[in-house]
Amino acid sequence: MFNIKKTLTIAAGVAGALAFGGAHASADTTDYVVQSGDTLNKISAKYNVSVDKIAAQNNISNVNWIVTGQHLSFATDDTTSTQAASTTTAAADTSSTTQAASTTSSTDNTASTSTQTASTTTAATSSTTTSSSSSSETAALNALIARESSGNVNSTNGQYYGLGQLSAQARSIYGGNTADYNDQLNAMKAYIAARYGTAVNALAHSNSTGWY
Repeated sequence: MFNIKKTLTIAAGVAGALAFGGAHASADTTDYVVQSGDTLNKISAKYNVSVDKIAAQNNISNVNWIVTGQHLSFATDDTTSTQAASTTTAAADTSSTTQAASTTSSTDNTASTSTQTASTTTAATSSTTTSSSSSSETAALNALIARESSGNVNSTNGQYYGLGQLSAQARSIYGGNTADYNDQLNAMKAYIAARYGTAVNALAHSNSTGWY
């Protein structure tokens, strides 16, 4: 015999489950191309998606390292809503989420500051090294000029002529046949670069052999 009471009871149970159960909605996926100055934290804030979620969906192991032009794909509205058992539980969940977001933001800011500091230190070291190298080159070049001609553009010694006392063959290749200081200096630099690479090397050779 068909039991109407039992059927109504089952229907009511299904309706209750739908009313109070969890509902999962998956929205569109966003494809994003990383721009200059972007960080995962910025993208996270822009699209309201957690840094960890973006990293997980794009196989990013270091959340502090993304590059310009990199393609990122992530769900922008993937929400799971479950009716809270009580107001106290909901408040606790909100507090935990806020604390986690704050910790992530702090980590990103610390990493960004460390990266910026390291970059500044590297740039300063590079600048110091370049300046030191340039000074050494200038000093070596001046030492060679003083030794070869005492800075006299008209100095001659047989076939050798000018600031760097270049031979006729060298002058035919690099110039320096005029009495112009810059012309002779550039010819001397070109000769040194071709034969020794640097003025420091040329001076070392001159110190060892008496000529360069």
